[in-house]
Amino acid sequence: MVKQKIKKIGECCRDSGWQVKLSAVLMGGGQICYGRVAKGILFLIAEISILIYLVARGWSDIKGFFTLGTQKGDAWLGIEGENSVVMLLMGILAWIVLGVFLTLYRLNLKDVYQMQKRKEQGKPLLTFRQEVAQLLDKKFYVMVLALPVIGVCIFNILPIVFMILIAFTNYGGNIVPPELVDWVGIANFQKLVTLSRFLPTFFKILGWNVVWAILSTTLNYFAGLGLALLLEKECVKGKAFWRAFPVLAYAIPGFITLLAFKFMFSYGGPINQMIVDGGGTAIGFLDLDAKWTARLIGLLVNCWISVPSIMLLATGNLSNRDISLYEAAGIDGAGRWKQFQKLTMPFMLFSTMPVLLGQFIGNFNNFGIFYFLRGGLYLDGYFLASDTDLLINWLYNLSIDNNYYCIGAAISLVIFMITSVISLLVYIKSPSYREEDTFQ
Repeated sequence: MVKQKIKKIGECCRDSGWQVKLSAVLMGGGQICYGRVAKGILFLIAEISILIYLVARGWSDIKGFFTLGTQKGDAWLGIEGENSVVMLLMGILAWIVLGVFLTLYRLNLKDVYQMQKRKEQGKPLLTFRQEVAQLLDKKFYVMVLALPVIGVCIFNILPIVFMILIAFTNYGGNIVPPELVDWVGIANFQKLVTLSRFLPTFFKILGWNVVWAILSTTLNYFAGLGLALLLEKECVKGKAFWRAFPVLAYAIPGFITLLAFKFMFSYGGPINQMIVDGGGTAIGFLDLDAKWTARLIGLLVNCWISVPSIMLLATGNLSNRDISLYEAAGIDGAGRWKQFQKLTMPFMLFSTMPVLLGQFIGNFNNFGIFYFLRGGLYLDGYFLASDTDLLINWLYNLSIDNNYYCIGAAISLVIFMITSVISLLVYIKSPSYREEDTFQ
């Protein structure tokens, strides 16, 4: 495939006329020679604008991307110095502008080469108005998606790339502007698995994080599915009310629910109040030594918040079942459990696997549950973390509260790799991917 593309590019270079060669030097020159002045001027303006930016600061930003600054600031001596973080950010932006320039340059050559071929074939060239009309008609999606794509690049991709690159620097701790930041390669990842400060905490939290994601996703999914199946029973009265009740819990902002549960399980909360009134002793459900009690409460609270959405999803999917299959299975002697195992579950997994994977990723990165229930606790045996913290909570503690930005960025990459690999493997093995036509 690559050889064919190289061969095609070579043929285009040999067959190209002087107009194409002119556009290779001066973008839009070939279009102007073919009488398409408006298009040629647009290409020319784009080239001049980008070249002015590159000459004015683009090349220095790209250079600063590699060096991250050479002059340290000193307030006493009046030396302003260079900000390594700003230089990294502006360097990323310069690379993006350079990529846009190369893309426009390629479009410019492709466009003028197509004009040459139309001339050679005796076909009339499209006017600028015709090309605009064609763009608005056959390629309307390009016009519609142009601004959203630019917005995604600026507000999503740029911060993500910036965060990824921070993981390969020594930014954080005492090394923050005006101190100069340096590239350190994979040293931050090595720290996670070698240094005594990070190593035990990293693997303890990683193990609990995986267990939490699996348990919470499974519990939420089957609780929501079970509730949906229960509300389908004819013997259940007031179905509209019972369906609306969980939705009300879902409609309340999550952090309010979490703070309410934190108060309920606190020493002065209603649960301990009832225990004390009954002659018992107040229990520290979320105390320092309440490891599995706090984890169990987190699972139940997350279930309370997440089950309504799963119930609504399951209710909609169950309404599309083929009831005749259940009738045939009943005639063949299959009981309710067998029908659930062989008919309901395959159908639900096929329909909801992408949502289930989204739930898994959301639970893996569920910052709010333990932050609001038990945030701010640092326990012995953990470095700036507690036994209920997830990787995302530890990342927050390291980067926001303690300035370990580079380690936090490294942890975020680890989270991304774990969730993406697990999600892709599960999805590829799932019926939603392998048996696409089964339920169609």
